[in-house]
Amino acid sequence: MTEPVRVPGDEGQRERRLTVTRVREGADYAEVTFYESARFYRLQRSNPAYEIALQRLRAPSNAKPLRVRFTAPNSDVIESVRSDE
Repeated sequence: MTEPVRVPGDEGQRERRLTVTRVREGADYAEVTFYESARFYRLQRSNPAYEIALQRLRAPSNAKPLRVRFTAPNSDVIESVRSDE
């Protein structure tokens, strides 16, 4: 596995507030991009919360930032998604 890219201001955080740009489903994972980052993120189909997280990422109200939790600091693998509300 490759070393994660370090992003200034992102150091050590497992949860960030991010605004969805695009969600594209693949065979094993959904690829997600956010306005606040140039990285590509993955939501694994094997994640028990896959359907709920995918629904939140695709919701029409996602023009507002969501709280996205990753599997590890600076990871590109999404663990969970929730709204600020």
